Amino acid sequence: MGLGLLLERVICLGIGYVFGMIQTAVFYGRLKGVDIRKVGSGNAGTTNTLRVLGPKAGGIVLLGDMLKCMAAIFITYLLFGRSNPDFIILYMTYTAAGAVLGHDFPVTLKFKGGKGIACTAGYTIYAGIQFTWLFILMGVISFFLPFNLFHIVSVCSLFYYTALLVMSIIYGQMGLFGGLPQANLIEVYVLLGFLTFLAFYQHRGNIKKLLAGQERKTYIFKKNKID
Repeated sequence: MGLGLLLERVICLGIGYVFGMIQTAVFYGRLKGVDIRKVGSGNAGTTNTLRVLGPKAGGIVLLGDMLKCMAAIFITYLLFGRSNPDFIILYMTYTAAGAVLGHDFPVTLKFKGGKGIACTAGYTIYAGIQFTWLFILMGVISFFLPFNLFHIVSVCSLFYYTALLVMSIIYGQMGLFGGLPQANLIEVYVLLGFLTFLAFYQHRGNIKKLLAGQERKTYIFKKNKID
């Protein structure tokens, strides 16, 4: 089981990475004659797409990035989860980690991608479907409550990631992820902790601007100022 599970972890990471490299923002931008990595903030994600191309484009990119992570997780569920249901959350988390890495550092685009927040939202939605709707509620509240207060996406993203990590630990320690052994639960927490650290690292420029009081505000249906 040990060697087999190790191989399954690697496969989940690989499948996630391949799906993560599907850069929705880049593809949609090309359809509109825009290289999204050369305009606005240069980030290939939902927020920059929203600012540059508008709310419809931002919504399409958000949906695409969430779905690619969910599709990858569904494939690994079909491969491993159905026959080993106690380990579903472990497979999910490895797959999502691969998707985030593929999105943030796509080899096909010289490792210049996005920040992985929408990918992680796909993971959260899948967890809501697989385990409890409270994950979806947590995601909505932890992102949109600070967004309505501050309109600063970086703050919302980091608040959301922190909330996901905390809720996952609480939920896991309550024994609600099924029969996954404690050692593997800790592995899930470590993976989510790594992704949370990566999210903070990817937002390091935003954090500097926040501390300097220079971080831009973002509005969904209002004109967004572009640097």
